[in-house]
Amino acid sequence: MEKKRKVAVFDFDGTLTTKDTFVEFIKYACGAWKFLFGFLLYSPLMVLMKLRLYPNWKCKQKVFSFFFKGMDHNEFRRYCEQFSEKIEEIKNPAVFDIFLQHISEGTDVYIVSASVDEWIMPFCNKYGAKDVIGTKIETDSKGMLTGRFSTRNCYGQEKVERFKEVEPDRNVYTLFAYGDSRGDKEMIEFADNGFWV
Repeated sequence: MEKKRKVAVFDFDGTLTTKDTFVEFIKYACGAWKFLFGFLLYSPLMVLMKLRLYPNWKCKQKVFSFFFKGMDHNEFRRYCEQFSEKIEEIKNPAVFDIFLQHISEGTDVYIVSASVDEWIMPFCNKYGAKDVIGTKIETDSKGMLTGRFSTRNCYGQEKVERFKEVEPDRNVYTLFAYGDSRGDKEMIEFADNGFWV
């Protein structure tokens, strides 16, 4: 019988990192004062989201829109490239070692995250992960960010559905999954070997 491939999926925020990169990226790209103002402005919505009285994706999109709507996509990409150095400072060492071990063993490694894929991609490329499956942003015909997401928020069951689009034949690989929060539950249950970190 042919040996199965190994595939590993890692959540990003709180798993490969010690902090939420959605928050950290906004602080990095927009500065501390605008960050504080924006989060104070949207704090009532965030409380409702934490209480599960307001959809996670809708709150996240409103916050993203406040900070980035109207920004040139090329400028946004530059921030994403530069932000990869900040990610180095907030890596979770224990999980990062497992991540590198999988890559060194020839495992096909994916980062599957609710964060925007573009600020994770430079980190992914640097270490040789296969791809990032994340929330994608929408741009208009002039290359400006609309403030909306072009995909559903990559969270919960959406993580599994998006992953199955790129690795559909479940019978040919053994899946390892690593996560730390409610948004990873379905992916960990979907895996052959799921790990809470």
